[in-house]
Amino acid sequence: MKPNVEDILAVELKREIAERYFGFSKMIEEDTLDLMEKVKYQLSILEKRISYELIRIYILLKDEKLIHQFMELTGWEEKLFYDPYLTESPTIMKRVFTGVKIRGLTRAGRFKNMVFDAYERLVAHVEHYRQNLEEIESSRETITAEIELFYRKNDIGNIMGFLRAMEGVGNIDSMGVTPDTGAVNTFEHKMRIETPPPIDPKLISIPPLAAVPTISKQLKKLVDKAYKLHGAKFLAAIAK
Repeated sequence: MKPNVEDILAVELKREIAERYFGFSKMIEEDTLDLMEKVKYQLSILEKRISYELIRIYILLKDEKLIHQFMELTGWEEKLFYDPYLTESPTIMKRVFTGVKIRGLTRAGRFKNMVFDAYERLVAHVEHYRQNLEEIESSRETITAEIELFYRKNDIGNIMGFLRAMEGVGNIDSMGVTPDTGAVNTFEHKMRIETPPPIDPKLISIPPLAAVPTISKQLKKLVDKAYKLHGAKFLAAIAK
C-alpha cells in the first residue's frame, strides 16, 4: 500500500527527532571525553607537581616535628603524601631534586631558597589545582543537567521507537512503530545517553595554602632549624 501524506510526515517528524537525538548524543560524548581529559590532567597536577613539591619540602625539613610545624603554619591539617621513608631515601631525594635550580651565595642561603622556592611553586600548583577541580565539578554538573533537560523536553518513547525501527528491531505500520518486545529493553539501554562517571576519588579536595608573605618569618625559623640539623649534609648529598 502506497504511504499517504500523513505517514510520510510522521516518518519525517520521527527522523527529525532521531537526528536531534544523535546530534545531542554526539555533543555529550565529546563533552564527556573533554571532561575525562581534564580529569587526567588534574591527576597529573596532583601526582607530579603538588606531590613532588611537598616531598621536596619534607626532605628539606626532614625532622618530623619541623614537618608538623610546617603543616600547621600553612593551614593544612593533613600531611599529604607524607611517609617517613621519603625523608630517608637517597633514591627519592635524587629523583625529586634532579633538575631543580639552586640559587644563593652561601650554603645556608641556598638551603633557605630551596625551601621557599618549593613552597612558592606548591602554592601556585595548589591554586591551579583548586581552580581546575572547581571547573571539572561544574562541567560534570552541567553535562548531567543538559541530559536531564533533554529527556524532559523530548518524547523519548518516540525517539526510541523510531531508532528501533531504523535498527530493524521493530516494524513500521501506518500507526507508527510497533516494537519487538524481546529486544526493546536491550536496545533502549544501549541507546541511553549516560551521565558522566563520578569524579575520580583520587582528586581530593585540597584547602588553599597560606601565602608566602603571611608566613615568611615563621617559615624562615623552621628553615634555620632544619639547616642546623642537616642542611650542610643535604647540600653535599645532592651535589654528588
